[in-house]
Amino acid sequence: MDQRLNGDIANASSPGAIALEDRWCAHTYKPLPVVITRAQGAWVHDDAGRRYLDMMSAYSAVNVGHSHPRILKALTEQASKVAVVSRAFHTDKLGPFLARLCALTGLDGACPMNSGAEAVETAVKAARRWGYRHRGIPANQAEVIVASGNFHGRTTTIISFSSEEAYREGFGPYTPGFRVVPFGDLDALAAAIGPNTAAVLLEPIQGEAGIVLPPAGYLKGVREACDFAGILMILDEIQSGLGRTGRWFAHQHEGVKPDGLCLGKALGGGVLPVSAFVARRDVIDVFDPGSHGSTFGGNPLAAAVGLEALAVIEEEGLVQRSAELGAHLMDRLRALNSPLIRDIRGLGLWVGLEIDPARATARQVVEDWMRRGVLSKETHDTVVRLAPPLMIAPEDLDWAVDRLAETLSAFA
Repeated sequence: MDQRLNGDIANASSPGAIALEDRWCAHTYKPLPVVITRAQGAWVHDDAGRRYLDMMSAYSAVNVGHSHPRILKALTEQASKVAVVSRAFHTDKLGPFLARLCALTGLDGACPMNSGAEAVETAVKAARRWGYRHRGIPANQAEVIVASGNFHGRTTTIISFSSEEAYREGFGPYTPGFRVVPFGDLDALAAAIGPNTAAVLLEPIQGEAGIVLPPAGYLKGVREACDFAGILMILDEIQSGLGRTGRWFAHQHEGVKPDGLCLGKALGGGVLPVSAFVARRDVIDVFDPGSHGSTFGGNPLAAAVGLEALAVIEEEGLVQRSAELGAHLMDRLRALNSPLIRDIRGLGLWVGLEIDPARATARQVVEDWMRRGVLSKETHDTVVRLAPPLMIAPEDLDWAVDRLAETLSAFA
């Protein structure tokens, strides 16, 4: 076994730590049996000192890598001055951060929040008020069109338009005002647009659904349908944005521009929850004092870290790196030619492997891969996700694929 594994990791978990977490923490996740205590770059260590390659990046929150020195420097320097100030006052950090974010997106204004779900909630509120003020939709009748298979978060409003029963069961009554259409079906989307439609809200690539890409030209078709109907096109790029797919934003692969954009995860540099809803001027200006807000959203610590995260992605060439290494990763995965893999789909350093359920579950695959020194996570029982930090070394990426080949061979 490769020396990077630092010995046998078949029993890598700490039973005491896992039992304590299991006793006191709500069971909202099903973690792999490993206890992470420190991390650097693309590698993490457990409580026994064993090392693993991170192929998850905290669902794309760690695009720049763990404990990036520039991010930590921005964090500690700002924290030593002022970390949190109410938005009742101005700071010297928020303006530069949002100005840079708007310049990158080509949009006009932003509402800073914390989690990705909050960014989506902000987008829904903006779309509804915009529909009443700019489209003349009758009060409390605004509708937003979404796609089946979506994942935009787990708040009560967001699960109301989820098509995944596991996210909804037992949490009703559900929030009205949403129409669900098949992802990738332009005809269904066009048919769903009505006089009360304010916006279409989509992920350019569906992450939690299993890294599902729409047909070529789909986003262009959505843009055209929204323009024809005079409604908003809002994209959720919380996972797909900030370099993950080999462009700054996934929608750039089709040359479209949304009216609103939800961002998060990697915006916090892997150390803080930082998110934002960025939009054109007439959309962001529907908010006025008291209509929306967040105690921590836009705090100077988050703004300083967010600005540095954007600078690191740009100055270290992580977008281009994602494109180049992503193409190499797809070539390596296709060359595995394993009977366990039914499909390989992805873009940049974001790939889903569809596992044949007759041979193994995705959970079994990721658990075996973990024992060989690589950390990933399954989704929907059949898909293994690959989303390493964008700064991953090519030789480490190849090492992970070699370990995956061993795992697939073991099940075959």
